[in-house]
Amino acid sequence: MNSKILQKQIGQRITSLRKNKGLTQESLAKSIKISRPSLAQIELGNRNLEILELQKLSMILEFSLDDFMSKDFSVKKYLDEKEDPIILKNTVRISEPTLQINKTKNILLYLLERCAGKPNVGETVLYKMLYFADFNYYELYETHLTGSKYQKSSYGPVPEKMDAIINQMIESKQIQRVKTTFNNTLQMRYLPLEKANLFIMSASEKDVIDRVIAQMSDWSSIAISKYAQKDMPWLATKEGDLINYELAFYREAPFTVRNYGEENE
Repeated sequence: MNSKILQKQIGQRITSLRKNKGLTQESLAKSIKISRPSLAQIELGNRNLEILELQKLSMILEFSLDDFMSKDFSVKKYLDEKEDPIILKNTVRISEPTLQINKTKNILLYLLERCAGKPNVGETVLYKMLYFADFNYYELYETHLTGSKYQKSSYGPVPEKMDAIINQMIESKQIQRVKTTFNNTLQMRYLPLEKANLFIMSASEKDVIDRVIAQMSDWSSIAISKYAQKDMPWLATKEGDLINYELAFYREAPFTVRNYGEENE
């Protein structure tokens, strides 16, 4: 039990030091010549660090091995003592999403082209599929798909500014809003009035979206909402807070879209 706790502490310390450096899991893993799934398992505390790996990390993340392995090591205290305030001020958070409005509109159109004919696909299912497309893509490629920000609510992840985007699309006659009932429940649905511009999406982006559609487009609003509420990014976020995309790296089956159980080093 004690070794497991120490292992988790090591993982938490590495995660904090990596984020302070502005490094992605992918870039840090390459630097120490292991796979990103391996690094994700180390940060989760599920995998032991070999001594050579720890030495490489100490050089890249710039920490003293003696200090790092001590019981009372504090990442915050260590950084406060070590870092130049000017450097910290200029550190850029690479995971900060920036909403791409035109791309978001076209992805919504594509989702509706494929799914609007299904009676279960109302606003709730549509928004949850968009959430999974965004977070699945970030987990796979460590870059944003639409750049939408999601807030945790009791109903699951809610995309910010989506009402404004939907209203713009209705005004420009890209979609039509209709009210229907499904399973005796009133639902808001949207019908596409024009085709999506597929040139705005890369092959990898379209593939991720297609996989979400294949998995979830037949689910009810209740089923997809309950599923989203078991996803690690939602679980690890406080009510009302924005959901951090980096939490996608800590998913486990069946939510993860990468096989973290395999060591492809």
